[in-house]
Amino acid sequence: MINVTKPFLPPLAEYEAYLAGIWDRVWLTNNGPLVNELEIKLKEYLGVDHLLFLTNGTIALQIAIKVFGLKGEIITTPFSFVATTSSIVWEGCEPVFVDIDRNTLNIDPTLIEAAITEKTSAILATHVFGNPCDIEAIEQIAKKHNLKVIYDGAHAFGTTYKGRSVFEYGDICTASFHATKLYHTIEGGAVVTKDPALLKEMSFLRNFGHNGPETFATLGINGKNSEFHAAMGLCNLKYIKEILEKRKLIWDTYTSRLSHARLCSIQINKDAGFNYSYYPVIFNSEEQVFKVIKELEGHKMSARRYFYPCLSTLNYVKPHPTPVSTDIAARILCLPSYHDMQVEVIDMIARIVLRAINN
Repeated sequence: MINVTKPFLPPLAEYEAYLAGIWDRVWLTNNGPLVNELEIKLKEYLGVDHLLFLTNGTIALQIAIKVFGLKGEIITTPFSFVATTSSIVWEGCEPVFVDIDRNTLNIDPTLIEAAITEKTSAILATHVFGNPCDIEAIEQIAKKHNLKVIYDGAHAFGTTYKGRSVFEYGDICTASFHATKLYHTIEGGAVVTKDPALLKEMSFLRNFGHNGPETFATLGINGKNSEFHAAMGLCNLKYIKEILEKRKLIWDTYTSRLSHARLCSIQINKDAGFNYSYYPVIFNSEEQVFKVIKELEGHKMSARRYFYPCLSTLNYVKPHPTPVSTDIAARILCLPSYHDMQVEVIDMIARIVLRAINN
């Protein structure tokens, strides 16, 4: 079976070496030494000042919303993973959907101001498939209207913008290190900020609000992660250059094989150092998507409709017309992409896709 993705795993002996240390220390969680080491090494690799390793990317979004005490409406994208929207609702705010740019698939900044009301408290935008948003335009709007900016960077590990990690931008940027991601810690996530006071407050939120063994600074949640997950993160970080290079090779190979198919792909931000973590294809119709899925499944291969359905159609949000996102969500499909994928497999998938859309 060829899945849409497959986790990178380091040599078992390297992971076992970290496990031996965990067994010796009998320190499994609660801000252990490996968690601290991983935070330091992630900051070094990403070139960011302040980062907290968390349970997952969803908790990261919830903590980002909570730390600002956001209320009322949060402007967001309808084209992302469901956690981008559900975190807003979970924290008692109302998502206000602004449609996406048809080419970049990111939130369209030219539509944001029209959606701002006296209840608007923040903009939560996703760097879709690791493609940076129009950061300057969003920042300008946020400053004009005194809004916080949170970026969902779940897909963006390894992406840079104007030579800096894309996690550097916004008041807070969140990350996901789930096993399906290009870089993973099995389960995991992070919050990144330039503000040390904000980081300190989020560290309290991560650990039940504790600021001492018997004292509490604030209302908190259990957002900690374990030594076992940090160990996987430390192992995988050693291979990130190789992982990024392989994803670019996969992207380039698909692009070459499908170049004459008259299909569309995402328009990458010209100032980005892109991570190529997914290979999204925008087909000419939803019917083509169904045909491709059926053909791939017949060969025991899977693709995935990232991101379907459009989030503005969820049954726990107010209906919002987002025609571009709704259209793209119906016609987009991510083809398999993973580290040990062979060129011969890409060739076969491309032939199946071409056969499906030409029949």
